[in-house]
Amino acid sequence: MKRTILLYGLAAGLLAAGLRALEYRTLLVHDDRALYGGVVATVCVALGIWLGRRVLGPREVTVVREVAVPVAVPVPPPVRGGAPDPRLLERVGVTPREHEVLALMADGLTTREMATRLGVSENTVKTHTARLFEKLGARRRTQAVQAAREAGLLP
Repeated sequence: MKRTILLYGLAAGLLAAGLRALEYRTLLVHDDRALYGGVVATVCVALGIWLGRRVLGPREVTVVREVAVPVAVPVPPPVRGGAPDPRLLERVGVTPREHEVLALMADGLTTREMATRLGVSENTVKTHTARLFEKLGARRRTQAVQAAREAGLLP
């Protein structure tokens, strides 16, 4: 596209220059202002093209890429005393994760400490605790731990 425009412009310029060359003698004798006007116009066009390319030259291209960053996930320490018989957990209705919370509760950890060890949020620990209270018929942590020991869930 640009090449075609440039070729047509060059052809038109050469044709105009040829016609002016034929009239050169008449131009110099009768109307020299037109010759100077043509030279000034040519210089202005060349300057405009140069300035346009300089100002509107090649654009910067910004490439955005998504990069996967590995995140260190804390590995919870093993639960003290090991897991009881899965059939016993199923009979009482306690999930393995709730049993982990129960074991940490028996160790006397706070909600924040349990959440850190298990790699979950504090709200998740609170949810597990509330479900344990409901399943074990307790209102406080000490009652839940005592009921779990009596049921054989904790050593």
